[in-house]
Amino acid sequence: MSKILLVTSSPRGSESLSNKFATDLATKIQAQSNGSITHLDLGQNPIPHLDDVTTSAIRKAPDQRNAEEASAADYSDKRVAELLEADTVIIGTGLINFSIYSGLKSWIDNVARAGQTFKYTESGPVGLATGKKVYIVLSAAGVYSEGPAASLEHAVPYLKTVLGFMGMTDVEVIRIEGLAFGPEAAEKAIAAANAKVEELAKAA
Repeated sequence: MSKILLVTSSPRGSESLSNKFATDLATKIQAQSNGSITHLDLGQNPIPHLDDVTTSAIRKAPDQRNAEEASAADYSDKRVAELLEADTVIIGTGLINFSIYSGLKSWIDNVARAGQTFKYTESGPVGLATGKKVYIVLSAAGVYSEGPAASLEHAVPYLKTVLGFMGMTDVEVIRIEGLAFGPEAAEKAIAAANAKVEELAKAA
């Protein structure tokens, strides 16, 4: 049975297209693989940004942590375990000021940990979260996949970089873009995203 980790990050809930299409993809893959879904809804249940206690705790051995540090490290450890146990990772985000939601960045800060999801060796860093299929679902008001605004889109390049650093290099991207270019453009973008979800779910 496959394990799917679904990470949605828009605070707009059911109104969010990145949430919708990420969830749709997870549901379709689950149905055909008889898998299970662990859903982190970062928009409704934000992960705390790293603070002094957490950054100190995750750098210490468990037996060196005080009670407050142990609690903070346990929270981060659970997020790491969810990621490592997953066979499929689906990440949904809107394009916010050319990048990702801050809540999604906070999740990354909790799971990108030396000795857990990557390690340093004499020949360079090595990712430890390997063997996973990753899907990024990105919604945007404008068009950033090509054209004059393409260089402004830092969400997918950043996610691919940090995921690859942790060992996740098999990444597919679903874009729902041009949503602010009028009803016809939005309808076309949504139809294209629906088709892409169907295609990727069948191939999963």
